[in-house]
Amino acid sequence: MAQESPKNSAAEIPVTSNGQLEDSQEHSFNRDLKRSLPVGLGLSETKITSHGFDSTKEGVIEAGPFPGSSASPKSSVITPSSAAASRLAGQGCDLIIPTGGRAQQKSGPVVLADEVKNPAMEKLELVRKWSLNTYKCTRQIISEKLGRGSRTVDLELEAQIDILRDNKKKYENILRLAQMLSTQLFQMVHTQRQLGDAFADLSLKSLELHEEFGYNADTQKLLAKNGETLLGAINFFIASVNTLVNKTIEDTLLTVKQYESARIEYDAYRTDLEELNLGPRDANTLPKIEQSQQLFQVHKEKYDKMRNDVSVKLKFLEENKVKVLHNQLVLFHNAIAAYFAGNQKQLEQTLKQFHIKLKTPGADAPSWLEEQ
Repeated sequence: MAQESPKNSAAEIPVTSNGQLEDSQEHSFNRDLKRSLPVGLGLSETKITSHGFDSTKEGVIEAGPFPGSSASPKSSVITPSSAAASRLAGQGCDLIIPTGGRAQQKSGPVVLADEVKNPAMEKLELVRKWSLNTYKCTRQIISEKLGRGSRTVDLELEAQIDILRDNKKKYENILRLAQMLSTQLFQMVHTQRQLGDAFADLSLKSLELHEEFGYNADTQKLLAKNGETLLGAINFFIASVNTLVNKTIEDTLLTVKQYESARIEYDAYRTDLEELNLGPRDANTLPKIEQSQQLFQVHKEKYDKMRNDVSVKLKFLEENKVKVLHNQLVLFHNAIAAYFAGNQKQLEQTLKQFHIKLKTPGADAPSWLEEQ
């Protein structure tokens, strides 16, 4: 009971309207407080803070170490009254005692930091959008195949695309046949060269048929030489047509595929918007209609852009195709005609006209000096 009087005195400090202690009670309070403080802690080092009800700090007493004492520094906190404690809790004030031993008070509104974006949630959102888009496009494709859904058609552009695909198949057939001709001609030239060597060998060993074997050996070697020239022209023709078919036309068809994908997405979101417009309009459906209108506009712009890209590529492809095939067909005709006519000069002139250089057999192989 003797030790409760200081606590009660400290807890029931009368405060004026402006938050200051009454002078008549200050001396009695300091005397009681001095008795309750531990040894080595003077009243001069004790800081009493008491404010009004509008302040965020009230009823806090901070005590520092006694300067003349050799004892270790201690801190003491006098607990405020229950009313002050409830006000402190309501105003969000926290009493923080650091490791240094002095009590500090931190007040103010609590600010929560922005949550860090989770990469897993972002990936999950991307997967959700992709799944929704895939579902709508798949539904649109099935509806078109079953004849239930409508599709956007550009008649002029669709006709050009169909012609391009048909021409690609025909060019691929020409390319396949030209490759077969090149393979067969290479085998024939190889056989003629071997036959010419055999005739030349027999010409040296058969005195009675020396001239006959010699004529045939020269003829076969000449045919083999002309065949190599023709083979170079055909291979150049094959390389040019292969570039046209498998690179230029294929690149255009890749853009056509992107255009068709954009068209399906456009029709899918168009159908979705039409279904929402046919339904009731209330507070729940209006946000969905607005969102669907925005998505429809985005895919419409994408569809228009891809359609323009396809039109431009088809135009440039047609110009390039005519130029390339004109030169290659002239080369193929002149080379074949000169070969079978036996006109060696005309055959060589054809190759020079198109800047075709024949590779000498064994020219790419390093010499025995370079191998050392």
